[in-house]
Amino acid sequence: MSFDLNKIVRNNIAKLKAYSSARDEFEEATANMVFLDANENPFQNGVNRYPDPKQTSVKKMLGDIKGLPSDQILLGNGSDEVLDLLFRAFCEPKEDNVLLLPPTYGMYGVLAALNNVATKEIVLTKDFDIREQATIAAADDNTKIVFLCSPNNPSGNAFSKEKIQYVLDNFNGLVVIDEAYIDFSNKKSWLEKLEQYPNLIITQTLSKAFGMAGIRLGICYASTAIIEVLNRIKPPYNVNELTQQKAKERLSKYDQVKAEIATLLEQRTVLEDALHSVSYISKIYPSDANFILVKVDDANKRYEQLIAKGIVIRNRTTQQLCENTLRLTVGTEIENSKLIKALKEIA
Repeated sequence: MSFDLNKIVRNNIAKLKAYSSARDEFEEATANMVFLDANENPFQNGVNRYPDPKQTSVKKMLGDIKGLPSDQILLGNGSDEVLDLLFRAFCEPKEDNVLLLPPTYGMYGVLAALNNVATKEIVLTKDFDIREQATIAAADDNTKIVFLCSPNNPSGNAFSKEKIQYVLDNFNGLVVIDEAYIDFSNKKSWLEKLEQYPNLIITQTLSKAFGMAGIRLGICYASTAIIEVLNRIKPPYNVNELTQQKAKERLSKYDQVKAEIATLLEQRTVLEDALHSVSYISKIYPSDANFILVKVDDANKRYEQLIAKGIVIRNRTTQQLCENTLRLTVGTEIENSKLIKALKEIA
């Protein structure tokens, strides 16, 4: 298979000249410079200047952690902005389509509808893995992207390496692997395969393992050619100064992040062990994430009972293959103890 990015990019995007901001035109800033180029308020308060449109220092820190150069990284206002940019860059409205593998992250479908792009659904197996041959068979000449959420939300499992490999080897479009939960998995990230597959795009986030959901920082890793296209269409200051500052502060404490991940993995095991003794839970699905999906006798009933006890979990019973399932996020030791106690009391 020979992948040609030029055949994937929308014609109007290929011809587009990116907006050039004041900070793009002059980058060599020093403390002694007088900046009168961007019509900013000159009175210093920490955020009176526009943020770095290229998020240079944040990308450098991320690149050091992930082992990638900055020109293979794009940052967005949450992963949702990154995903939206992919639709806008590569999917022609009313003409193109994308492949979704439900049950999966709901925003793929929302963003497809927002961009007037059709979707094709290839439901996962009963064990929540890819039906790889059916996925490839569903693609046509207008299929631009296949979205693989691995570890998957809401099921929690990472997809089979061999099945993902099959899709990468046989789909002549973009393969987006959403790795929002990869830090909780013992499976390797697909980042190490970026050089091998020019059509591979990986999205990650600081919202989960890094504990920074409130700052909204999504990450895209891809070839320099794909990143160049996305940089061409992203808003110039899409990641604000406060987000960049908090991200750098957190990334500088990566050892602490890894310690928190280890604690959550320990608590995931504690929670999973306790769930086996809850009489109305008939199945506990294996998890590579910071949550556990369980099958119960009556999800709607159990959800309302837990709410009455002050415990908020996610009822996933309306999702395909997820009838009577509840999704339980792994919390602190105290929070998990309260959850376990409540689960047993409503039995």
